Amino acid sequence: MSERVVVFIDGQNLFMALMDDFKNPNIDFEKLVHKLVDDRKLIRVYYYTALPDQKKDPEQYRKQQGFLDALRDKPYFAVRQGRLVPRGNSYVEKGVDIYLAVDMLEMGYNNAYDTAILISGDGDMSRAVEVVKRQGKHVENAITKKSQSRHLRQTCDTFTLLDKDFLKGCWR
Repeated sequence: MSERVVVFIDGQNLFMALMDDFKNPNIDFEKLVHKLVDDRKLIRVYYYTALPDQKKDPEQYRKQQGFLDALRDKPYFAVRQGRLVPRGNSYVEKGVDIYLAVDMLEMGYNNAYDTAILISGDGDMSRAVEVVKRQGKHVENAITKKSQSRHLRQTCDTFTLLDKDFLKGCWR
């Protein structure tokens, strides 16, 4: 039986990582996922994000909605949405991290995967990773150099650096 893999993508975290390291967020998610999964069996890809306020920024909302619709059209992809709340002159995501952590835990407890691939540099995910590993599951972490969390990297079983060489052929 082939190793079953579920990929969990922290969308905003990956976007910022790609901008920080490459000044380019235009990654082909299918190619990236298939490169990370390799010859194992892909069960599902979950992409976590929050939409901008439709009334305050209709153009950005439209663009983001189009992007998320395109992700939903990809085989095995699902989108999970939190919300954006105002904080000062900007917005912060709410609910996204907890949705990701709960999904990773619930699916692990339900034996939906053997290995979780977490694409995020958010060290706050370390506790969820520890609990998933105690269930006998493997957890891999992948993110860019500037955005990696040492604690998360050390908590996960393996780490894949999303650098120029790894991402070759994964850009849109």
